[in-house]
Amino acid sequence: MNIYREINERLLLWKNGTQRQPFAQLYPVTFKEFLRAADPVLFSRTESLIQEKAILPEIIFSQLLQHYYSYQMCGGLPRATSTFLSGEGSDAVEEVLTDVLKSYAADFSKYVDNKDVPRIHEIWRSIPSQLSRENKKFIFRIIRSGARAREYESSLDWLSLSGMIYKLYVSEKPALPLGFYEDTTAFKIYLLDIALLRRLAGLPREVVVAKGDMFKEFKGAIAENFVLHALLAQGMELPHYWTLQGNKAEVDFLTPVGMTILPIEVKSDERISGKSFAVYDEKYHPSLRIRFSLRNIKHDGNLLNLPVFLADWLKHYV
Repeated sequence: MNIYREINERLLLWKNGTQRQPFAQLYPVTFKEFLRAADPVLFSRTESLIQEKAILPEIIFSQLLQHYYSYQMCGGLPRATSTFLSGEGSDAVEEVLTDVLKSYAADFSKYVDNKDVPRIHEIWRSIPSQLSRENKKFIFRIIRSGARAREYESSLDWLSLSGMIYKLYVSEKPALPLGFYEDTTAFKIYLLDIALLRRLAGLPREVVVAKGDMFKEFKGAIAENFVLHALLAQGMELPHYWTLQGNKAEVDFLTPVGMTILPIEVKSDERISGKSFAVYDEKYHPSLRIRFSLRNIKHDGNLLNLPVFLADWLKHYV
């Protein structure tokens, strides 16, 4: 299907569906689909290299990275993606994202009991703060001082069921079924779209390419959010995450693949330091570990490093 027709069809569903249900239910455009529209030749070349499981030539890597940055700026919401791809400019994209945030805020009052509206707004506004922390476990006191779980449970559930957020529980043991070992009192939340996350945080589009450590945690949150969307778009289950008792180590995602559990670590740049993945490996000896970063493809024992912008193709490597 032509990508522009596909985006327009999704946009039409988005517009028509607002009378029946929150349009956050819409399935976002993936980076894979974005690339196919933005640069068909590069998309075709990338597909061939992935089928061969070949290391990406430097020029291909560089081009894909630039498209990844563009996608981070516009995200996968149909109107924002279509606006960017049609060449209307990044300012127009920012206006679209701002309008979407306003529409969501209006929907809170339209679809939710009056008593829950303030709490949903409080949760929604706290999401950037929740994700900008190194330990991204959801903390109720970040919403407001003295906030208690029971006050916000129904509001969190509404946001999750509406598709506006993804709620990931910690799994105390990486074994099937993961839900059997989950701790429902410990969870992380991610937003439905990475560009919307940036706009909700009030950050300019340039933040995605900013150098240095100023936005390190937030860029890490965007990268994790990106990988999560890629997993779900490939039909994988909503993953869990893992922590060692006392938060001494953490693995970003655990997802079932066949009869095994695949651990996934996400890095937002070339730096891959950190002991958590090694601690997990020593404790559980998985047959395969996946690390997403801004480094090229490299297989080292049971560790496969993939460029983060290839997350949509994970199934080709697993």
